[in-house]
Amino acid sequence: MKKFILALSFIIGFSSLNAQTKEELKALQAVKNDSIAVLQGKADAIQGEIDALPGWRLKATGTIGGSVSGFNNWYSKETPNSSVGNFGININAYADLIEDKFFWKNATNINIGWVKFDDKDDDSDSDAYEVSTDVFSLSSLYGYKVSKTFAVSALMEYRSTLVNNFNDPGFLDIGVGGTWTPIENLVVVIHPANYNFVFSSGDSQYDSTFGAKVVADYTKSFKGINLKSNLSVFMSYEGSEYSNYTWTNSFSYTFWKSLGVGFDFGLRKNKQEALNYALDSDPDATFDSIDNDLQSYWLLGLNITLD
Repeated sequence: MKKFILALSFIIGFSSLNAQTKEELKALQAVKNDSIAVLQGKADAIQGEIDALPGWRLKATGTIGGSVSGFNNWYSKETPNSSVGNFGININAYADLIEDKFFWKNATNINIGWVKFDDKDDDSDSDAYEVSTDVFSLSSLYGYKVSKTFAVSALMEYRSTLVNNFNDPGFLDIGVGGTWTPIENLVVVIHPANYNFVFSSGDSQYDSTFGAKVVADYTKSFKGINLKSNLSVFMSYEGSEYSNYTWTNSFSYTFWKSLGVGFDFGLRKNKQEALNYALDSDPDATFDSIDNDLQSYWLLGLNITLD
């Protein structure tokens, strides 16, 4: 009996000691976490001061996504012997020069995707990767500051494809007006004097027009998270048929060194593009007879960030 009581007392005492030690370790962990948070706050404040210094800011992020699969004698499919693959890349890069009296912001976005479906039982079927997404844009914004948040500015923005039919069509906006920067990471461009040049070949139905240009760009990086959203709108003074907009977004989270996961998507509406596409199947198509459907793309995959 004495041995049982002694053993029970030992177990209770050990459990109490272990619980006490666990609680002490948790309390110590909480103190260390608070200290880390304070140090991180100080580091972020110093980084903010560095970012506010005059000079160049350079950054690039890229997302890579893809998959491949193969089937042999998979009879539940309509094509039991086939191989399928898709691959896509998205690159966002910018080079900004920030000075006391002026700024010069340059940015590019590239999104290209390839897809392959090879029916091995069909000799006439292509086994090559075909371009499924093809987006290319380049912009350059110069502004002379008249106040802390406003500048008179000039913008050049070019949009086209890169792999197939480069510059056919190509959209080039050149305009002047003002740029508003209400907060550090947001740039709003309002240019009431803008000409939208459209380049195309053959019988493509495109017209260049005069109008207003509005661009809103938000870029933010914090705690391994990178955000970029860009809305570019052209409003033609000759009618809504010649207006267009493109909205691109990029999200990434860096979990180890420069590697992380990224998600990119874009939306666009352009009635001139819709009409030109419709004319391939209906030569009598007009602006009034077509549906200007919303265009979109998205990509999810591995992300690489370079500062």
